[in-house]
Amino acid sequence: MRRVQSRAWVALVALVLCSCKPKPEQTATPTPDAGSDAVAAGPAVEAADSVPDARPADAGSAASSLPPARTEGCPAGMVRVEGEYCPAVIQNCEEHHPEYKARKGDSTVSERCLRYAPSRCMSKERVTLSFCMDRYEYPNQPGEMPWVLTSWIQARELCQKRGKRLCTEDEFNFACEGPEMLPHVYGHERDPTKCNIDKPYRQPDQSRQMRTYEQCPGNEFCRTELARLDQRHAIGSTHTCASWAGVIDMNGNVNEWVELPGKVHPHRSGLKGGWWGPVRNRCRPTVTFHKEFDYGYEAGFRCCHDAATTDGGAGAH
Repeated sequence: MRRVQSRAWVALVALVLCSCKPKPEQTATPTPDAGSDAVAAGPAVEAADSVPDARPADAGSAASSLPPARTEGCPAGMVRVEGEYCPAVIQNCEEHHPEYKARKGDSTVSERCLRYAPSRCMSKERVTLSFCMDRYEYPNQPGEMPWVLTSWIQARELCQKRGKRLCTEDEFNFACEGPEMLPHVYGHERDPTKCNIDKPYRQPDQSRQMRTYEQCPGNEFCRTELARLDQRHAIGSTHTCASWAGVIDMNGNVNEWVELPGKVHPHRSGLKGGWWGPVRNRCRPTVTFHKEFDYGYEAGFRCCHDAATTDGGAGAH
C-alpha cells in the first residue's frame, strides 16, 4: 500500500530552476495589466499581458469543444469549483510503468503509474470548498502560450494585479481530482493522448542561468535554450485535458505554482500538476523544495479568486 502525501516529491524533475535570488537586473517587471476583472457570468476571457515570444495559435482549431462549467459568481474567464474535498487520500498503483523495476529503490526519480485503484478518503470529515479558478493557465488567453520561467513571487504579483490570487494547494487538488479523488483529471489510467505529458526528456544546458519569461526573448542563450526545450502547447489548442470542473491542462503542459498556507517565507511555494515531460503528472503530489524566487523553463501558474455569493443557479458555457 502506498500512501500519497499531499506534498509528495515529484522526481525526474527536469526543472532548471534558479536556486538563488535573482539579481536586480534579472528581476522581471510585470507587464502592464488592464486591471481587475469584474464579477460576471459568461464565456469571456480576460485580456492577456503581451509577451514578445508568445506564439499565437488558431483558437478555433481546438481538438474538442469547450467543456461545460459553472461560472456564476466568478470573474470572466474563470470557472466555479464547489464541493466536498478530502484532505487525506490513499491512491494505490495497480500497474507500474516499466521504468519502475529499473529504478526501484531510487528515491530521486519519479514513478509513473499506468493504472490506479479507486482512491480512498482517509479524512474523518470532508471540507466544503467554493472558489473560482482560471479556466486556463496564465495568461488565460486562448491562442497564447502559457507562461513559464516565472517565479512564485512574480506569479503571485501577476495574479494580484488582476484582482486575483494564487490558488492554494487544496484548491488545486480539488479542481483537478474532484469529489472522486481521481489521480488524473481524466480518470485512473494514465493517458498521454488526453494531456500534454510524457514528451521525451531533453537535458537542459545548466552552464548558464536562463532569464525570466519577459526577459528571455532579448537574451540569445535563453531564447535559443527555451526554443530547444519547449514542448508546451498553446492555450485552448485542445480541451481533452479537462477536469470535472471544466478546468483545462491541470495535468501536464506546464507546472503550476500554488500557495502553501501556514508556511513562511521562502517556503510558501509549491508546484502542482506536472509538465510535458515524463513525470508523475497527477493531481495530488506537490513539489515543495523549490523556493519562492526560483523559476524554471516549465514553471508557470494560474490564478484563483473568491467566489461571490449569487442568488441564481449554476451557470454553464
